[in-house]
Amino acid sequence: MAIATIDPSTGEQRRTFDALTPEQLDAKIMASAHAFRHWRDVPTERRSALFRDLAALLDGDAEELGRLATLEVGKTYASAVAEVHKCAKGCRYYADNAESMLADVPHAVEGARVLTRFEPLGPVLAVMPWNFPYWQVFRFAAPALMAGNTGLLKHASNVPQCALAIEDVFLRAGFPENVFQTLLVGSSEIEKVVADDRVRGVTLTGSEPAGRAVAAAAGQQIKTSVLELGGSDPFVVMPSADLDTAVRNAVTSRTLNNGQSCINAKRFIVHTDIADEFTRRLGEAMAALTVGDPMDENTDVGPLSSGDAVKTLDQQVRDTVAAGATLVTGGEPGSGPGFYYPPTVLADIPDGSPAHREELFGPVASVWRAQDLDDAIRIANDSPFGLGGSAWTNDETEQERLVREIETGMIYVNRFTESTPEVPFGGTKNSGYGRELAEFGPRTFVNAKTVWIEGR
Repeated sequence: MAIATIDPSTGEQRRTFDALTPEQLDAKIMASAHAFRHWRDVPTERRSALFRDLAALLDGDAEELGRLATLEVGKTYASAVAEVHKCAKGCRYYADNAESMLADVPHAVEGARVLTRFEPLGPVLAVMPWNFPYWQVFRFAAPALMAGNTGLLKHASNVPQCALAIEDVFLRAGFPENVFQTLLVGSSEIEKVVADDRVRGVTLTGSEPAGRAVAAAAGQQIKTSVLELGGSDPFVVMPSADLDTAVRNAVTSRTLNNGQSCINAKRFIVHTDIADEFTRRLGEAMAALTVGDPMDENTDVGPLSSGDAVKTLDQQVRDTVAAGATLVTGGEPGSGPGFYYPPTVLADIPDGSPAHREELFGPVASVWRAQDLDDAIRIANDSPFGLGGSAWTNDETEQERLVREIETGMIYVNRFTESTPEVPFGGTKNSGYGRELAEFGPRTFVNAKTVWIEGR
């Protein structure tokens, strides 16, 4: 099996890599298990120093790594470079804070010394997506490795060069060999790796079907798993919101990463009193964006990740319009080379249509009209997904109700959803389970061991 780099801006194949043989894969898992025996005993101060060195390398190599990400997934060069710097920030955050997050937790018991101690589990498999080829990996790797685990990365098959570059930067930063390894294998090998007794946990960011398969495999082996799956995030706009700010942030949130992010705002739920004006402004702003070469600094939206992604999105839009939705702008794929789809706005979304029930993974905004706050909350919750969401209102009573009643793992008020090391990240319903980042990161792949010493 060959694993290939295909440039989304042209559709051209750039490089191919041979997948690991079964013997090579087994050797890498064995090496990870051996490395764990030593890495778990490395003092926290030493791990922190290594992650600070790694952060410095990421900052220094950001332009080169950014070009690689643009080549493999088509994200704009500026956003790719920013993603690498974000990884450096994450490494420094855990270098500074993981020790306190993993410190023993004492419990008040008379006549005994009682505490919870956090001990690493061992090799952890990370099944990661292509859309943020660096950040998705480091938001797992920094906290998990700071906790004393070792990492095995099964990256998306369209980003082999990014995957290998991540392993390389760990080695250049001075990490012991095999503490972090990239596995160039196809998705058919994932369940086999999860089932391996030497692998002690798995984290997956990806599609709902992939999450179900990995969760079932991990459950069968009684292993810790974390799933961050799809999202169809609501973006609720009420009359008290600043409309200029709401529209500007709606465009940014919907087109971030060329519209290919689980936490992009996707469903725009707007109070009827301002719905016409919001939809008009949103359509005009989306139509004004520049679509083109992701290496060009003037480009706002680059290509989608693959030809199949364009076909899927185009069919979802066509089916939604055929069901009765209004096409405000966009809706026609590019005819030239590359995997381009224009910024698109749909309104009057019919129940049961793809835009109503499915995740649209590309620069397509769907607008709903809400009669009042109760209706807005109903529409927001009328989704199988529950990853993130945002609410735009300056009314404090509305803010409290939206925060309390919208069914998501994250809700942001007057700010669009983002992923940052300081706060927990994760969803509910079909968007997965478990949390990453903040203190949840280091405490996910650990044994929370109760220690009771009588008479002390």
